[in-house]
Amino acid sequence: MNRIHVFLVEDDPDWIKSMTVFLNAQEDMIVVGAAESPEQAIAMAQVLSFDIVLMDIQLTAGRLDGIYAAAEILERKPEAKVIMLTSLDDELVITQSYTAGAVNYIEKSNFEELPAAIRSAVRQPGSMEVLLKEFARLKREEQLRSLTPAEREVFDLLDEGYTHSQMEKKLFKTESTLKNQINKILKKLGVRSSREAVEKVRRKGIVRENDN
Repeated sequence: MNRIHVFLVEDDPDWIKSMTVFLNAQEDMIVVGAAESPEQAIAMAQVLSFDIVLMDIQLTAGRLDGIYAAAEILERKPEAKVIMLTSLDDELVITQSYTAGAVNYIEKSNFEELPAAIRSAVRQPGSMEVLLKEFARLKREEQLRSLTPAEREVFDLLDEGYTHSQMEKKLFKTESTLKNQINKILKKLGVRSSREAVEKVRRKGIVRENDN
C-alpha cells in the first residue's frame, strides 16, 4: 500500500507529537516531517517529499502567517494539497485560506475529521481543483484590472521573465516609456520592484503581514 505522506506545520510541539501519533496510527498515512515556523516550513518543503500539508493558520501569535507559508509552499510544489488548521471561525480567514490554494479548512477541535479529509484531498481532488484554478484566475484578474492594456502587456512579459532590454525590443518601446509604465504598474500594485509585483500577483495578493 502506498502511504500518504503528511507534512505538519504547527507552532505547538505537543500538538505535533500528538498528531504524529494519531496520523501514523492510520494504515495508509505517515508523517514525514514537521515544522514550527513559516521559514522552517518553506525550507523543509523544498527537500521533503509529501502529498499533504497540514498547516496551522497562526504560526505566530496575532498573525495569519500560515496562509503566507501555504502560498509559498504551493508556488514551489503545486502538486501538493494543503489543509488549513485553526481555532478561528472567520469568513475572511477562510476565504484567504482558499485564496492561498488550500483545499480544505478544518478546526483543530475537529481533528478526528483529518484522516477522511486527507484521503479525500489526495484521492478525489477533481471538482475542488477545478474550482481553485478558476478562483486563482479570478484573483489574478482582480489584481490586474486597474492596469491599462499597455501596462498589462508589460506586466505579462515581466511575469514571463523578460528583461527590460528584451521588452524594449519586443514592444518597440523606448527605455523611458517602458520605465514610466513599469513605475505606474508598481504604484497600482502597491509594491517597490518588478519582482515584488510578479510575486504578489502569483500569490494572489497574499504577502507577509509585515511587508506593507
